[in-house]
Amino acid sequence: MIIGVLSILSGKPAEGQSLLDVCSTCHANATCDDKSDGSGKVCNCKYGFVGNGRTFCQDKDECQIGSTKICGQHTTCHNTFGSYYCTCLAGYSPSNNMAVFIPNDGTHCQDIDECGITGQCGEGAQCRNLEGSFDCSCQVGYKIHNGVEPFNPLRDKASCKEILCGNPPVIEFTGQVWSYNSTPGSTVLYFCKDGFYNKGGNNVSTCQENGQWTSPTLSCQEILCGNPPNLPHTGQVWKGSSTPGSTVIYYCKKEFYHSDGNNVSVCTINGYWTKPDISCKGNSFLLALSRHKQLFIFFSEKYEEDTEVYKQPGLFSMTHLRSFYDKRKRFLSSKADQLKLCLGLLPVTNYSITVTATSARFTASVTTNTSLPVVYYREFDTPLPTLSLRRSPNTLDLISLYQVFVLPVEGFMMFNCSSPAIAPPLSTLKSPAEYIAAQFEVHRVGTEMNLTIGDGLLYGGFYNAPLESGKNYYIILRAVSQWKSVSAAILWLKSND
Repeated sequence: MIIGVLSILSGKPAEGQSLLDVCSTCHANATCDDKSDGSGKVCNCKYGFVGNGRTFCQDKDECQIGSTKICGQHTTCHNTFGSYYCTCLAGYSPSNNMAVFIPNDGTHCQDIDECGITGQCGEGAQCRNLEGSFDCSCQVGYKIHNGVEPFNPLRDKASCKEILCGNPPVIEFTGQVWSYNSTPGSTVLYFCKDGFYNKGGNNVSTCQENGQWTSPTLSCQEILCGNPPNLPHTGQVWKGSSTPGSTVIYYCKKEFYHSDGNNVSVCTINGYWTKPDISCKGNSFLLALSRHKQLFIFFSEKYEEDTEVYKQPGLFSMTHLRSFYDKRKRFLSSKADQLKLCLGLLPVTNYSITVTATSARFTASVTTNTSLPVVYYREFDTPLPTLSLRRSPNTLDLISLYQVFVLPVEGFMMFNCSSPAIAPPLSTLKSPAEYIAAQFEVHRVGTEMNLTIGDGLLYGGFYNAPLESGKNYYIILRAVSQWKSVSAAILWLKSND
């Protein structure tokens, strides 16, 4: 009995039976194992295979029940022949830091903090970690390029580009204080260049988040000094520029000399000329005569004295800078810088006129001469003599009128040229034989006049009496000045009728 039982347990056949080799019948993917009750051997498919262990053992797909159930959260299950392995999804990593695992040792997939990787989002971007992923957004001073925020650089083409405002705006006539940084928050300080001044306005421009500079309103105006100061008795060497640094050189005019002082004026940055103090000294006054023999006095230097006495020998004296008296005490006054005095000069006379400033001890002189008009005699085919007067239109003589005298030739003759210049028409002269035949005011004469002696007509209220036949006559032309006190006479012709 005991022997029989042992045979069963050992898998041995009973006496008289052949022994069955169970293990030799197991499938290649099976193992021969002892039965749990010890009654013999049994063929079991290996781990990862399913079947009867003897005739077939096929691969078991562990992943078909789902990766979450077999591998855990955030995993992917990978079936292999007779086995499987697990990997973590993107954004997760195994807790054992192995690339693949079988979760029989407690290995699981945990979130990867992608933001711990430097430069994950690129320059100018900030990273935000998500469960199993991450996203990016642009930092201050940067803006999104080729996409929208938030973005993931692993799937998007977006990136962050630095915000740059570029070069700041240009303002005319200004310079800039700038670090050449054009990122948001950067500033530029404007100032007026040399030669210009600040008229007001904001002189700061700031780079904004939108990539634009704020608009400065500074206004700069060119500094101009205007015309340089005028100094008495000086001329100027000046190019016409009145910008800062421009210069004017002063020189003393003719008749003056540089006594002392600075002769240069400079336009300053403050918009005014420096004050030159050149002193030009010279003549106290200048004399000039007009073609009408008016004496002009040009003052060229002002003295500190309130009164200056001027004397002109024989003709007039002057007292005070603007008051004059001639020898007839006729008062003249003027507020102008040039004064004039009419002189009663005799015709056909040479003059030297001298004026002396007594306190300044300066004397000025001028010379001149006077003349009479040219008289012509022309023969006409008439019984009476005809005379012609030709007068220059630019004569220097202030003639008032012309008088024609007729004198019969009676031995030795004498004519008083200084007899009264004005005689009433048809008046009786000292000599009955001497008479005025004609009188002409100069403004009625023009440049040329013809007169026939003895034509019996009235000229200026005087009767041009017919000449007696057989008598000889002197015809005299007398010129009377405007002052009615100076006269001159010339022999016009001697007539033989």
